[in-house]
Amino acid sequence: MRTWTGRPYPLGASYDGEGTNFALFTEAAERVDLVLVDDDGASRTVTMTEVDGYVWHCRLPDVGPGRRYGYRVHGPWDPDAGHRCNPAKLLLDPYAKAVDGQIDNDASLYERAADGPDPADSAGHTMLGVVTDPAFDWGEDRPPLRPYAETVIYEAHVRGLTRTHPDVPAELRGTYAGLAHPAVVGHLTSLGVTAVELMPVHQFTQDGFLRDRGLSNYWGYNTIGFFAPHHAYAAHGTRGEQVTEFKSMVKALHAAGLEVILDVVYNHTAEGNENGPTLSFRGIDNASYYRLVEGDAAHYYDTTGTGNSLLTRHPNVLQLIMDSLRYWVTEMHVDGFRFDLAATLARQFHDVDRLSAFFDLIQQDPVVGRVKLIAEPWDLGDGGYQVGNFPPLWSEWNGKYRDAVRDFWRSGEHTLGEFASRLTGSADLYQHDRRRPRAGINFVTAHDGFTLRDLVSYDDKHNEANGEGNRDGESVNRSWNCGAEGPTDDEAILELRARQQRNLLTTLLLSQGIPMLAHGDELGRTQQGNNNAYCQDNELSWIDWRLDDEQRELIEFTRRAVALRAAHPVLRRRRFFLGDTATHERQPLPDLVWLRPDAREMTDADWRRADAHAVAVFLNGDAIAEPDPYGGAVVDDSFLLLLNSYWEPVVFRLPGAEYGERWTARIDTADPAVLPDERERKADTDVHLEARSLLLLSRSPRAAEGDTTGS
Repeated sequence: MRTWTGRPYPLGASYDGEGTNFALFTEAAERVDLVLVDDDGASRTVTMTEVDGYVWHCRLPDVGPGRRYGYRVHGPWDPDAGHRCNPAKLLLDPYAKAVDGQIDNDASLYERAADGPDPADSAGHTMLGVVTDPAFDWGEDRPPLRPYAETVIYEAHVRGLTRTHPDVPAELRGTYAGLAHPAVVGHLTSLGVTAVELMPVHQFTQDGFLRDRGLSNYWGYNTIGFFAPHHAYAAHGTRGEQVTEFKSMVKALHAAGLEVILDVVYNHTAEGNENGPTLSFRGIDNASYYRLVEGDAAHYYDTTGTGNSLLTRHPNVLQLIMDSLRYWVTEMHVDGFRFDLAATLARQFHDVDRLSAFFDLIQQDPVVGRVKLIAEPWDLGDGGYQVGNFPPLWSEWNGKYRDAVRDFWRSGEHTLGEFASRLTGSADLYQHDRRRPRAGINFVTAHDGFTLRDLVSYDDKHNEANGEGNRDGESVNRSWNCGAEGPTDDEAILELRARQQRNLLTTLLLSQGIPMLAHGDELGRTQQGNNNAYCQDNELSWIDWRLDDEQRELIEFTRRAVALRAAHPVLRRRRFFLGDTATHERQPLPDLVWLRPDAREMTDADWRRADAHAVAVFLNGDAIAEPDPYGGAVVDDSFLLLLNSYWEPVVFRLPGAEYGERWTARIDTADPAVLPDERERKADTDVHLEARSLLLLSRSPRAAEGDTTGS
């Protein structure tokens, strides 16, 4: 085979129409062999003789798309010094843009020898990189570039969302092509969501311990290839076709006005700790890629709970992450990223550091710094809970929002003040460094934990199907079963559960910040009480699209709530409320007023009451401080939101005429069928609010009414 010198950059296998350049970084290597694998399993080896700046490279003019390959790295075997090179292990290219095969948990993947590198050859038991053709007809594809204030995120799993959809052809279910099917896209657009956040689609591995239980890694937080779309989600083959299929999916979602955000796992890899398999990074350059225990380099410093953490202060690891992010934006056209356990990426040394090199690179990057960036702002290490502490460019999953909203609607004591802060955008978390409400990604449920329906149906987790004796998963869920654990025929309990789902969904969509729905919550998806379904690639996790009347009603209710948010800027402000400051001399009322059920303003004593479970909040559409995109004033309807998480009805007194003469109901979670309600409520009259329900009332802007009250 003809072998040319090639170039040290770009890393990976790069096909240009006339041949393929191969480049691999490793400081540890003394020799690198490129192994080309034919369709029949036969292989040939090319020794790479060129090395520049620790990058080994060559160019093969006779190799094109579809060719499978791997590496054997010759170098020191000295675990105590952090080195684990073993040429018996066939290694996946960290920059592979497509992957073929899956590990089979064979003993040859592990280092089992007691006195040196294991001699067993892992070829045939591991994954291989695939050379890909970058050509793709993007046509007129343009990212939707939705403003943060207008964003509604839908967290979805490629397989789980589409696996049982009756309108998707059977051969496309559970795939990228299935997600791009008009029936699925139509459901998403009918909901009014603006962005699809896909759970991990980077190539991941299947864990041996799950195989032994007859289970599999469903969630995919076990990445091994940061450039390759997971091949099991491809309907049309794995020899590079998955790349084209993924691009076609993005193109279809963009055409429908939907952004694509990827849930990415750069904090660790699938190789685990020192007892895990040698698949790629460990055998290429263990000490450069991984955090090792100081003074004990044979072991891994782990802040992720997976066995290892990437060494994000190493320049080549940072380059790997940045190259991967740029690739997904420029070549795959994605619109943003949600970073799993992002606190680990911020650990320059051991402590979480918001001035770390990772943040510096993101901030100045002309590609990555322009897309949506979302942090899961915690990890499992010391000081790892960092909600509110990420730099201004970032948005964060707001775990405090989830907890406060759950606690309020299950009538927890001393919850009202915290709930009010979360409803109005969590200024206490984000405003101190001049961030805005967009900094908070609000969610009540996500992939990790109970579904919305299970949140109101179970007090305790029921994870027996995972095979871990129900010891896995979070034990403190802030859930309430409404009177019976799990399935029941009690009509009163079922009605309360339906109302609680509406309460939680409506609260989410009326809160300032960016709302995120978990897929299937809009139709009452259940996991039968399993709050850690990471290994359940079956009907327990997949959306069941066989809908009854109650589920269809919930879908329609969700659509109306999303549409209401989209139509009213006062419900999705770009800046925090001022609270006690009028914005115009003709507007005497503040932009936000908290009221007791008797229509008097809340006092400090009211907020401190342990049993305070009912409150009203006035959102002043005539006092929106921020201008529109063209510099003009923003005027909207004003809203009065009445909230009652008591276990009994509450009578609310509507405030006086200075707030509004006439009010119209927009959402009533106790009676969702009344929407829209044309019956007017007048100022200074009583409203009967059912137990555990909310009522949203609106009035037109003063100018539209010709109302000069208070002017």
